[in-house]
Amino acid sequence: MKVSPQTKTFFLGLSVSILILVSFFAGAVADRIFVVKPVDLLSGKFRLPVVQNQLQTRENKENEVSKLGTLIAKQSSIADVAEIASESVVTVSIKRKEQVLESFDPFNFGFGVFNFPRGKVEEVQRDIGTGFAVSNDGLIVTNKHVVSDPNAEYLVIDKDDNEYSVSKIYRDPANDLAIVKVEGFAVSSLPLGDSSKLRVGEEVIAIGTALGEFRHTVTTGVVSGLGRGVQAFAPGIGAGAVEALEGLIQTDAAINPGNSGGPLLDRSGKVIGVNVAVSAGAENIGFALPINIVKDSMKNFQETGSFERPFLGVSYRIITKQAALFNEVPQGAYLVEVVKGSSADQAGLKPEDILTEFGGQSLTDHDLATLINKHKINDRIKVKFWRDSEVKTIEVTLRGIDEK
Repeated sequence: MKVSPQTKTFFLGLSVSILILVSFFAGAVADRIFVVKPVDLLSGKFRLPVVQNQLQTRENKENEVSKLGTLIAKQSSIADVAEIASESVVTVSIKRKEQVLESFDPFNFGFGVFNFPRGKVEEVQRDIGTGFAVSNDGLIVTNKHVVSDPNAEYLVIDKDDNEYSVSKIYRDPANDLAIVKVEGFAVSSLPLGDSSKLRVGEEVIAIGTALGEFRHTVTTGVVSGLGRGVQAFAPGIGAGAVEALEGLIQTDAAINPGNSGGPLLDRSGKVIGVNVAVSAGAENIGFALPINIVKDSMKNFQETGSFERPFLGVSYRIITKQAALFNEVPQGAYLVEVVKGSSADQAGLKPEDILTEFGGQSLTDHDLATLINKHKINDRIKVKFWRDSEVKTIEVTLRGIDEK
C-alpha cells in the first residue's frame, strides 16, 4: 500500500504535536510536584531543594552580617561624642578669700631678727569640679560637695574659657547633687539616658576637669559594676565630710579629683551617670550616680522649685545572691546604720536588719535609694525585713530630711 506525501505530512505533524503536549504536561507536573524546572535543568540553573535551602541560609547570614556592619558603621566614634558633648560640659570654679603665706627671704634679717613668713588674705580662684547643662536656659547639674561652701562665689567656665557667675545654687539634701543657675548662659542640654538598662561591660565616656587643672579631659572605660555603695570623702570641704552613697555605677574610666559633677556618657552620647567619687586605695575604680536618680531629682525640682525629698534615714549595703547563699540570709539591703529619730528609727528598724521589700518592690530587682526617691514626704510605705531568721512587715511614714 502506497502512502501519499500528504498522509506522511499529516502523521509527522500529529507526532510533533503529541510530543509538544506531552512535554508541556510533564514539565508542569515536574514543577508542581517535584519542584524541578526543565528549562532551568537544561540551562544549568537547577539546584536540588536541599542545596537551594543551604544557599538561601548562607545568603541570609551574609545579609545579617552586612546589616550588623552597617549598624556599627552608623555609630558615632568616641571622638565625635566627646566633641559634641563637650559643648555642654563646664568647669566649676570657686572664688573666695584665703590666707596665703608671704615669701620668706632667708638673707633679709633686719636688725638681727628673723623675718618669719606672715600670712595675708587674698582672693583666690581655682577650678574644683565639673558640671553639665540639663536645660537650655542655664541650669547645670554638678555634685553637692563641689558647691558646698555657702560663703564662696562660684563660676562656670565653658569650653571656650568664657566665665559666667552662678546666681543660685539648689542643693539636694538626700543625694550628692546640686543644680546651679547661671544667668546669660545658653547651651544645648545633654540628653539623659536610662541607667536602669545598663549592663556590666558597656562602654562609657567621662568628661571633666581632671585634677582641677586639665579642663575637658576625656577618658573611656566600661561599666565595671552596678549597685555599689561607698563612703565618700570630699577633700577641701572640711574634716569629717563623709557621706554614704548607695546604688552607684562603678567604672574603670579614669575619674580624678576635679571630675566630680561631670557626665558619664554611653557610646550614643546620652548621660547615664554623674561622676562623683574615686577610690583612693585602688586604680581604675571610679563611681557615678545613676542618671535616673538625677531625673527624679530634676522632676521634683521643676515641680516644686526645691529639693523636698523623703528621707528614710539608713545607710546600707547590698547583699548579693552569692553573699546571701554563703551566709544563709536573704538578698536585700543590709542596714549598717539607722539615724536616730528618722523615719526608719521611728518605725522600729534596727542595724543588721535586712530589707527585702520596699513598697511591694523586691530589693533583689530594685535599688532602695531609687525606690525611696519615687515617693513623697508623708507617704506610708510597707517594708518587709529579715531579723533573727524571721521575715517581718512594718509600715514606715517617710519624712523630710530635717524632720525628726
